[in-house]
Amino acid sequence: MPLLIRPDDLSSDATRALAAAHLAGMHENTPAESVHALDLDGLTADGITVWSAWVDDELAGIGACKDLGDDRAELKSMRVVDAFLGQGIGRAILRHIVEDADERGIRSLWLETGSTDDFLPARRLYASEGFEECPAFPPYAPDPLSTFMTRRL
Repeated sequence: MPLLIRPDDLSSDATRALAAAHLAGMHENTPAESVHALDLDGLTADGITVWSAWVDDELAGIGACKDLGDDRAELKSMRVVDAFLGQGIGRAILRHIVEDADERGIRSLWLETGSTDDFLPARRLYASEGFEECPAFPPYAPDPLSTFMTRRL
């Protein structure tokens, strides 16, 4: 399966719909005060880079990275289209973001994800790619519904 991962400005209907579905899904499973996913305005703000993954001409997933300054960045809004789950798309996007961050001189990547069972696949993916749990990092506060992770590059 040929996979193309490219920078994305979220101008296509497909990528906008997937980003919106990601945010809506977070609100379905998590109280609003514990949802940290970015909306479309947040994903198109300065300092955010979004990538989309495509199989042929079909959107397979998205992922984003937010520059935190001081050689740090945060993974944001990782989402795979349901039809592509279990095919390595999320891992490919994650590895692409890590490689890009390393090339840009980022020394550490950070992320926040859910701590409930429905986020277990995400936590396992991140752990298998070298991310380790850590305390909450700015701008987050400790939250029992959040798991915070980091990885040095």
